[in-house]
Amino acid sequence: MFKWTAAKGVTRVVMSGVIDLVQMLKKTGIPMNQGIIDAILSTEPSDFTDFPLESFWQDYPVPFLVTDSGVTKTISAPHMIVTMLHHLELKPGQHVVLMGSKGGYLATLIDKICGPSGKVTIIEPHREVSAHTTMILEGLQQIGIIRVMGNEALDDPSWSRDVDRVLFTGSIRNMPSQIELLIEDGGFVLGPFGGRVQQRLLKREWQGGAWYETDLGGVVFGPLDISEYDRTFPDPEFIADEFEDALRLIESVLGSGCEEVLRLEKLVQSLRELPSGLPEIDESYTDEEIIEHPVIELLMTESEWLSELWPTFSRLVGFDLVELTSEPEEALFGKRHQDFVP
Repeated sequence: MFKWTAAKGVTRVVMSGVIDLVQMLKKTGIPMNQGIIDAILSTEPSDFTDFPLESFWQDYPVPFLVTDSGVTKTISAPHMIVTMLHHLELKPGQHVVLMGSKGGYLATLIDKICGPSGKVTIIEPHREVSAHTTMILEGLQQIGIIRVMGNEALDDPSWSRDVDRVLFTGSIRNMPSQIELLIEDGGFVLGPFGGRVQQRLLKREWQGGAWYETDLGGVVFGPLDISEYDRTFPDPEFIADEFEDALRLIESVLGSGCEEVLRLEKLVQSLRELPSGLPEIDESYTDEEIIEHPVIELLMTESEWLSELWPTFSRLVGFDLVELTSEPEEALFGKRHQDFVP
């Protein structure tokens, strides 16, 4: 399901908060052409969120939705929005694909920059966020065309290479293969590529049948698909991703050829080879059942060397060590028997 919305633009009364925001951003030296400035000045953020805007005026993200599962989705901080718009190098008449809705605010800015002949396609993987964004945009007027679609739209065979820009508004580890097929020659993808701990803002341009990559610096975004929040210990893929993220930081300090890095790479591979759908560990588990769990069993076989890294390593991953048993003689990572839980 998707929604098309299109209409002529209307003149808006510019709110003082927006004017002050633009002036503040100018003082920071963030590049902003006149098209970006005009789009921001003619767009009222309160149209996209019922949350207080004090944080937004101070250049911080502002929530636009708290999902039924308790995940807070935000509109990015203004400086990051302007930075992304700057790097997108937008022109009138372009077709821009937004991976992640950001509540419709970013799509509206792009719509105003690309003008009446432009098109914005929002691909929102979460149905609740998609429904919220569609509702918001239905109540507003657009300059060109904005449509809201789900992930399944990427598998539509009728899509052709007519996309000029793709912007990922949340972190991703790898670019979906479907996206590679949509970009026309000279177009590019922009987004935060990496894991939970850190990402790099990368521009990947399609030219002459090849991809060319430009690293625009380090950033920290939440995941594009909020279903990733549902992954937790002892999901082996979740642990492998967390370990791999931390590994990249440790590698930058210790070097790629050191023994600890090589062992961590092997451990990540072993975790990825475990079967999916392993049961969660809950309070009903006995100590023996915990130890026999495939993930725990694997980690315990590596505990002798991993325990030396754990004081630093544990600060980088999304789970911690907590007591699950009263047996002091059982040790994991050189401590009383403990286990990983969220």
